[in-house]
Amino acid sequence: MKILIACDKFKGSLSSLEVAAAVQRGFGEGFAFDPCPLADGGEGFVSAMMGAMGGEAIECESVDALDRPITTSYGLSGQTAVIEMAAASGLWRIEEEVRDVLAASSYGTGLLMKDAMERGATKILLGLGGSATNDGGAGAAAALGWRFTGSGGLDFERPTPDKLAALEAVDSSAVGHLPRIEVACDVENPLFGARGATAIYGPQKGAGPEEREFLEATLHRLVETAGGADLAEIPGAGAAGGMGWGLMKFAGATLRPGFDLVADAVGLRERIQAADVVITGEGSLDGQSLEGKGPVGLARMAREEGKRVLALAGRITPEVRDCGLFEEMAALDETGLPLAELMARAEELTEEAARSLAGRLM
Repeated sequence: MKILIACDKFKGSLSSLEVAAAVQRGFGEGFAFDPCPLADGGEGFVSAMMGAMGGEAIECESVDALDRPITTSYGLSGQTAVIEMAAASGLWRIEEEVRDVLAASSYGTGLLMKDAMERGATKILLGLGGSATNDGGAGAAAALGWRFTGSGGLDFERPTPDKLAALEAVDSSAVGHLPRIEVACDVENPLFGARGATAIYGPQKGAGPEEREFLEATLHRLVETAGGADLAEIPGAGAAGGMGWGLMKFAGATLRPGFDLVADAVGLRERIQAADVVITGEGSLDGQSLEGKGPVGLARMAREEGKRVLALAGRITPEVRDCGLFEEMAALDETGLPLAELMARAEELTEEAARSLAGRLM
């Protein structure tokens, strides 16, 4: 029996390849395994894409979401750059005690894009997800040459939400030729409203009710000043604090489901066709997973091919259990252990959960 193991990372615990290795140990001998790193637009996107495309890691100086200097990297394969927003502007870089979404900017991600362009990239694949920002992509746009100004021509060199509230003009005269940009977007949220960037993702970035009201008003101000109201309703416009909208408006980018980009690169459908059973999962299979994240996209593709699909995750919420995509499911939190212990023992518990799935599969 050939088993395709295509799991996303268990965030904060295991990489996708570490998950696959634990699953193999849990299943034991007697199976042929095909481990395939899975990612959507979030963390792990570069490693998954570069594993399929080849190329090299490019080290680059940039800044984090609070404008602090960092050294990070992106992938370069020929003239195609592969960048994760989280590499520079990720929430993981900002200590909880200093998080300030009103002062957070995507400028560092724009610096990575600029560096890739200077190295001759004619195409950029940019993965969204895990951001600390809610600036509508204005920071990244500023790094690419857009100018954001307030009263009296005050130049917002780093246009953060607390500055964009006073935005009066946007100028593109200093923006040069931009490469083709495809954005790997793992969610379908619009820019505004109850399912928008601020309402859905603001709380996890530390925005309370009053801050969320301010951030929503700031994004409206940005769109009213820069234009692009038609883009605000496109699914994915609200991803990464409105970065989806910003890249479409300021960089002419195209949004694609991150899962589709990765699936094409790794030949996922062909690998599904060659398998008897498919195992997928991520740290949390929940309502957001059903919005278009990798494991659910994979499960749907596998079901189209008539394959048996199993899910293994840190936790699996009721709406996923009831979605009808998975023949069998196992979650680490079924042990009843506290979250800290689940994360510390993720490798061991994943192996045990895989052993349980193997017993139910036979």
